[in-house]
Amino acid sequence: MSDLSVAARDEARRNMVDNQLRANKVHDDRVLDAFLRLQRELFVPPGLRGVAYIDEDLPVAPDLAPGRYLMEPMVVARLIQALAVQPKDAVLVVGAGVGYEAAVLGLLARSVVALEENPELARLGRSALVDHRIASVTYVEAPLAGGHRARAPYDVILFGGAVAAVPDEISTQLADGGRLGAVVREPGSVGRAVLITRTGAVLAHRVIFDAATPLLPGFEAEPGFVF
Repeated sequence: MSDLSVAARDEARRNMVDNQLRANKVHDDRVLDAFLRLQRELFVPPGLRGVAYIDEDLPVAPDLAPGRYLMEPMVVARLIQALAVQPKDAVLVVGAGVGYEAAVLGLLARSVVALEENPELARLGRSALVDHRIASVTYVEAPLAGGHRARAPYDVILFGGAVAAVPDEISTQLADGGRLGAVVREPGSVGRAVLITRTGAVLAHRVIFDAATPLLPGFEAEPGFVF
């Protein structure tokens, strides 16, 4: 991809939006415009830029961050569409990785905390954000399981990979009226993209679609886990 012309890269991006997003029920113009604006190839190491727009989960840095993936574009787009992000919203991305999902949200929301514990992935993400001149996203390097309570509550929370269950420590950082999006993969079950909404102390769950998103390291089921 790095050897292709600007026109060829733009065409690959348009094809992703038309054939992967629009063709799979993504119809929100703000979400589609955000995906069109971002050069996805800048969010991966140079050796992977030629496959940056494929419609599957992409291992971003197997040697430096084993088990970490850039999520399939369609899954990200449908989750973000379901989150109904507003220009005034404060957002948390748990497991921001190379920052692509955080960058999309940064074009839609007021502010985004990109929580990442791997320094190399955070470095890649910061570089891509600078290239795109996106100032609304702030990287925080800290353990993922605790979320980032210092900036809570959040109107929107998105997980950058699948989880066996959403930790209470993170769901409690969701504001009243807030929305949380994640692919939940219970042991032995297919992954399901889930929208969680908070009304007062009540969390309501709604399954949106099936997704085979890889689990985020550290969010696997514990031995003897029962949902």
